[in-house]
Amino acid sequence: QVQLVESGGGLVQAGGSLRLSCAPSGIIFGINIMGWYRQAPGKQRELVAAIQDGGSLNYTDSVKGRFTISRDTAKNTVYLQMNSLTPEDTAVYYCDVRTINRQTYWGKGTLVTVSS
Repeated sequence: QVQLVESGGGLVQAGGSLRLSCAPSGIIFGINIMGWYRQAPGKQRELVAAIQDGGSLNYTDSVKGRFTISRDTAKNTVYLQMNSLTPEDTAVYYCDVRTINRQTYWGKGTLVTVSS
């Protein structure tokens, strides 16, 4: 069973930056969309950013201009560069991969904590 392995979370002060990475433990065929979701304490999981196979990008409004999603197609790795972090960005961040066959893979999550 292929798993998604996330890294890069941690504790950072407000205004700081972090870079999240996510790569599958094996081969996933037909990747269509790679993205990042987050879930803050007491809140529902929400989409942060996604990148489609053709390069189309999607960001939630609260991170536009601060976060950048990118993908290394050869490595099937997706990154999330997060700048100008605020305490409101504190959450568990989950990697999400979807294929053209409508399979969905989730990572176990990486915790991002932004202190004020």
